[in-house]
Amino acid sequence: MDIAQRLKQVRKSKNISVYKLSQSSGVSETHIRDLERGDRNPSLDTLSRLAMSLGLSLPDLLNENREVSYLTDKEKEFVEYFRMLSDDKADALLKFLKTII
Repeated sequence: MDIAQRLKQVRKSKNISVYKLSQSSGVSETHIRDLERGDRNPSLDTLSRLAMSLGLSLPDLLNENREVSYLTDKEKEFVEYFRMLSDDKADALLKFLKTII
């Protein structure tokens, strides 16, 4: 997958419009559309601004083979605490979560 497809895929998966990405990154809507169509090649600065606005690091945006995390801040916090639990406590928490869902 090239950067044009990757950028569009990530933007759509996060349900972010071109307009919203433009507003948060400072990159014009026209430029973003041109990038997503593959009509233009982005500078490193542009990629960095787009990645930050998408909540990704630049390596995450560029590396299509690496799993990208789309977790919210609350979900990231939950995962951090979950990883601190012993196996017994993690199993108990999972069991609890299944009962409340």
